[in-house]
This record gives sequence, C-alpha cells and structure tokens, in this order.
Amino acid sequence: MTRIFVDHISPRILYTFDFIFGARGFNYTIVEDASAADLCYSLSPKDSVLGCQMAALMLETGIRAQKPAIVPYTENLECLAFKSVVDPIASIFYTLTRYEEYTCWERDKYGRFPRAESIATDIWLMRAMCDRWAESVLEMCGINHSSQDGKTSIVPTFDIDNTFAYQLKTGYRKQLSILKDLLRRDKNRISERTSVLRGEMADPYDTFETIKSIARRFPETKLFWLIGKLGEKDRNISIRNSKHRSFIRSLSESGLNIGLHPSFGSFGHESILLREKRELEGVCGREIVHSRQHFLRFQVSSIFASLHRIGFTDEYSMGFAEHVGFRCGTARSHFWFNLNTNQTTAFTIHPFVYMDGTLREYMKLSISDAKKIVQELYDEVRRYGGDFIFIWHNETIGDY
Repeated sequence: MTRIFVDHISPRILYTFDFIFGARGFNYTIVEDASAADLCYSLSPKDSVLGCQMAALMLETGIRAQKPAIVPYTENLECLAFKSVVDPIASIFYTLTRYEEYTCWERDKYGRFPRAESIATDIWLMRAMCDRWAESVLEMCGINHSSQDGKTSIVPTFDIDNTFAYQLKTGYRKQLSILKDLLRRDKNRISERTSVLRGEMADPYDTFETIKSIARRFPETKLFWLIGKLGEKDRNISIRNSKHRSFIRSLSESGLNIGLHPSFGSFGHESILLREKRELEGVCGREIVHSRQHFLRFQVSSIFASLHRIGFTDEYSMGFAEHVGFRCGTARSHFWFNLNTNQTTAFTIHPFVYMDGTLREYMKLSISDAKKIVQELYDEVRRYGGDFIFIWHNETIGDY
C-alpha cells in the first residue's frame, strides 16, 4: 500500500492517481502526516522534497488557458512545467484529459482540433508519455513496477464508410456514377461495375469474409457502421434499403461487434446522433453503445458529453487523422474526465494508435516505412501497457 500525502484532495488528483496506481494494480492511501508518506505531493516546495511539487492546476475547478513548457525532467524523459513548476502528475492530467483542446479556439476545415495546435511534438506522439510519467512517479514511491510486455491486446477496428462500391446502389446515385464513368471514359471501372452487377465478380469493397477471419483471430475486433443520411461526406447506402439492413443484421448475428460511425452531418446535433443510434439498434436488434466519429470529427468539450448523455458507453475516436501515435499520451482505456463539470465520468475512451489513411494519405509513407512505424508503436504499447487499437476500412483491405 503506497502512502501519499497531499495538501488537498481534489477530483483531478484522484483521477490521475487512479491512472498512475489503480490502472496498474497498485493500491494507495492518502495520509495526513508527510513524514510517514512514500510520496509527498504538495504545493509547498518544502514538502515536495519528498516527492514532487504540485502545479496549482490540480486544485482548480474551472478551465483556463494554460501555457505549459516542455522541460528536461530525467535523463531520458521530458516533462511539462506549469508556471515553472515541473509536475509529472499534472502533466498526465493535462495530456490525458486533452485539456489543451478545451482552451484552443482554432479548428481545421472539418471543425476538429488541429494537430498543429497540440503541445505534443512528433516525437512525443510516438511515445506513451502519460505512462512514462506514471512510471517515474511509481519510482519516486519506491515501487518496482514490472514491464507490461506480453499483456497487450490487439484490437483491429474497421470503419464501414461505404459497404459496397457497386452493389445496392440504386436510383439517381447509380445513374450519376455510371454517367461519371462514361464522361471520364473509365473503361476499367465500367467493366468492373458491369461484372459485379452481373454476378461475375465480387464487389471490391466486399471484404467482410476477410474481416470475419480477422475477428476469429482477434475476438475484440469491432466494426463502426456509417448509416447517416446522404450528405457531402456521408455516402453510404441508405439504411432504409432492406438488403443493406439484412446484410448488416446478418453480420451482427454472426458475432461481429458492430458499433455506430456517427455521420459527418451529425456533428453538433445530438438529435441526429440519437436517431442514428436507434436506427442501427433496430437493425441489429440490440443496444449500440460503441461509437467512433466519421472523419474523426469530434470536440472533446461537447461531443463526448452528447454521446454519454444518449447512452453510449465506449468511444474509439481518440487519435489524430494527421499523425499516428498517442493523442492522449496512452494506449490504455480510461474514463473520460469532463473538465466542464470537473468530474470523472463512466464514459470510457479507447485510444487508437494509427489509421490506414494516416499512413498513406497524410504522412505519405512507403509500405516499408509504414511497417516500421507500426512496429515502433506496437513495441511502445507492449512496453507501457494498453490495447493496440488501429483503424482500417473495408475498402483498403481490398487493396482498392
């Protein structure tokens, strides 16, 4: 049992201690006598000689702009300093809760927090910084933490933005697609479409047997289905198409874990989120509690609250589209801390470490370089714990 002395107990301190100690299976207790503590976490520099000095951030209840600096901490580790107070515990809280995203008003063209606005460098994103800081705190307490090596779960996830390339496309969408192929004189696509519709070849997006085989190997595999109404970035087959509904239902009944991929158009509209949730529940015949935002379009300060309020329990959007790595400093699933209410919620965040499109489209990596990056990320997760969650699409595993 680790004994910790703190000046004051706050929701922020307890939340961060749970990540440092509880998530790793270590018990701790708060004591009133600093001399009897294994760790002193205090605003007073005098008491912090036995541990680390606390940044005032950890006792605040509101949200205000912070300007932490990146400073050397140990031989191989940097840390955040808040008004010159170097505090690894506050660094964990700041990074894990995505505090900087609550105070940044800049948004990219999709309304997302821009990667370029994050304090995290490219090197930091490749490292599980919150876990590294947590281990430094454990070392302060004299805890001989064991390596997490070998305890990592591999969790493949698939976003189903377009169930099929040609199948089940009807009406004007089908006619416009054919017209576009003709205008471009795209003979290969015209021939492919004809072969698929005649039943002479499989639809190039129909890689669901491959996904099933992956799920048999990795039982935690998840699919996130886009079912929103047709819009600028929402182009899937209508959920009102009976064959589409039957197809989704058959996959759900086969044992695939299906969650909602809230549409681009649902952003900022809780009523649309709720409607899409209920529609997918009607198709699958069960409650849908897992979600991942289409285009990773979310704002921590608002979207998570909406998802939690309407019945979602688990969220899988925590990562950047522009760069691989650890957006919140860890691969460990953790409860969302709502800074607006200054409370820990029962809403679980599942960070992912890379997305297929990030490697190919944003970072423009070669296959060999992409493999090296993925291996580096996997080694980091194995070393520091958590789940190795990554995003692919049914289109990309078909090499289309």
